[in-house]
Amino acid sequence: MHQDTIFALGSGQARAGIAVIRISGVRAGEALARLSGAALPEARRATRVRLSDPETGEALDNGLALWFPPPKSFTGEAVAELHLHGGRACVEGVLAALARLPGLRLADPGEFTRRAFENAKLDLTEVEGLADLIQAETAAQRRQALRQFEGALGERTEGWRETLLHALARMEAAIDFVDEELPQDVIARAGERVEKISAEIRAHLDDNRRGERLREGFRIVLLGAPNAGKSTLLNAIAQREAAIVSEEPGTTRDIVEVGLDLGGFPVVVADTAGLRESEGAVEQEGVRRARARARESDLRMTLFDGKIWPACDPETRALVDENTLPVITKADLHAKIEDPRIGDVAAISLSAKTGEGMDVLLKRLEKEITARMEGSETAPLTRLRHRRHLEECVEALERFPKATGPELAAEDLRLAVRALGRITGRVDVEEVLDRLFAEFCIGK
Repeated sequence: MHQDTIFALGSGQARAGIAVIRISGVRAGEALARLSGAALPEARRATRVRLSDPETGEALDNGLALWFPPPKSFTGEAVAELHLHGGRACVEGVLAALARLPGLRLADPGEFTRRAFENAKLDLTEVEGLADLIQAETAAQRRQALRQFEGALGERTEGWRETLLHALARMEAAIDFVDEELPQDVIARAGERVEKISAEIRAHLDDNRRGERLREGFRIVLLGAPNAGKSTLLNAIAQREAAIVSEEPGTTRDIVEVGLDLGGFPVVVADTAGLRESEGAVEQEGVRRARARARESDLRMTLFDGKIWPACDPETRALVDENTLPVITKADLHAKIEDPRIGDVAAISLSAKTGEGMDVLLKRLEKEITARMEGSETAPLTRLRHRRHLEECVEALERFPKATGPELAAEDLRLAVRALGRITGRVDVEEVLDRLFAEFCIGK
């Protein structure tokens, strides 16, 4: 338990109807009593209070107080919440009064959540889910973050870890207590569990990185020759002038990004320099960055100037594959194209200026994004560290049946358990001993 008590404004900084100040620590109850001049309210029941400065007696506000005795609070410590009027003077007055109380200090960023983790109220995946929930900008991001905050990934990981701990306990028993009456097929049973868990984790890893894509944003890059209409299309998709549009070739030298919400999914659309050979150093760098972004993107949109169709610049045409959506631009300046295609890939003809074909493009994009981002996985991996730890676990489990002795096999199991523990932040080798003696009653 921390010795100091922390406090902070838990709601936004802007003026609002209500502001919430949270206090957590051993002196939280004392602070609430001193500001309210009354006994602590009933636990978890909103109570009206008149708040005053303990030093001067000056009235600060009339509001509500909530009292959460430990350990049934967000942080696991004693917690008090003050619900005030949201004016700046009210908030600053209460914060200043709290700062003058002995043993209290302003909380560091994320310190309430840090204490919740340290007091085992949240595991690491739930902490990350809470952070993602606060940052969520689309409905799909909110749904994913909420699942993780509610423990979906942590529970799945802990389930695998529990199974491996049982297997490891049996392995340790077979190694250390050879004289005891233990089941003869201990190692074989452990091998069956290891094989099952290894297959489940491999299947979980084979998710096309949906969780990470959803958290960070689906990346679309616009590619094409100079004056193919990339910047105009970007502005039309964003519905604002995000990029400079000019008849002069090579206007876009750097990558211009726009964040969007398409079908409830976060999307980042990037406009790039026109693909061509150039003698200018700045434009060459822009083209290099465009090609690099093309390799990193989740979907490429290749643009072809409809005024010169069916002629196509070779470099852009070479980029068209199953991960590409070809677009023929400037439909208002050329005759209608029947069944436009680049090789075997169907293209969309549109005019970003008049809006012709834009609805078709947006529906096609939503369909592509939904197909790649939506999945049945209820506990997605949302961060690279989740994936790396699971990969470490699988590597250890795959070594298990190849081990030349039971001691080495047990070590592989121990490494697998530790890798899973790093995902949730719960790594404790003493659990193996607890399970060992509980299951086999050694020395009875």
